[in-house]
Amino acid sequence: MKLYASSASPFVRKVRISALELGLAERIEELAVSLSPVNPHAGVREHNPLGKIPALITDTGEALYDSAVICEYLDALAGGERLYPAKGPARWRALRRQALADGITDAAVLVRYEQAARPAALRWPEWIDGQWLKVRSALDALEGESLEGPFDIGAISVACALGYIDLRFGEERWRERRPRLAAWLAGLSDRPSVAATRPS
Repeated sequence: MKLYASSASPFVRKVRISALELGLAERIEELAVSLSPVNPHAGVREHNPLGKIPALITDTGEALYDSAVICEYLDALAGGERLYPAKGPARWRALRRQALADGITDAAVLVRYEQAARPAALRWPEWIDGQWLKVRSALDALEGESLEGPFDIGAISVACALGYIDLRFGEERWRERRPRLAAWLAGLSDRPSVAATRPS
C-alpha cells in the first residue's frame, strides 16, 4: 500500500497511529508531499480529486480517502472491530468522538491556512474567531467526558486533534481550563504509536 502523507498533517497522523496499532505500518509505503489550497499536488489529485491528504492506494490499486475511510479500511484489513466497535453504544460513541475531533482539526487547519497562506491584508479576524469558537467549544465538550477506555478511533482522533493544536497553536494554552483532557493526553504520551507519530 502507498500513502500520500505529510509529517505535520493530523489526519495523516491518525492513519499512522491506526496502522501501528493494527500491526500494518510495515505494509504501507509513505509518499511525502507538500501541499496547500494554493499549492496543489498533481500526484495527490490523480488519486484524490479533492487534492487532500491522506490518500491511500491499496494493494489492488484502489484509491481511498479521507482519514476516516482509510482507518476503517485498515481496521477491516486487520480483522475488524479493533478500532471501530461493531455495534451498539460503543460504536456510536467512537464515531461521534471521531467526528468531534475531526471537526476540531478541520477548524484548526482552516485557521492555520488563514494565517499562513492568506495575505495579511485579506485575513478576516471574525472568521478566525468563528473557527476558534468551534475548537474551544468542542474541547470543552471533551473535558466533560470520560475518555478512559479502549484506544479506539474516537480516542485516536482526539489525540491527533490535540497534538495538532500543540504543534501549530502553542499559545492557545488549552490545558489551563481542561485539566481532565490534559491528563488524559499526558497518559498517552508513552504509548508507542502516539510517541512514534508525534509531529515536530
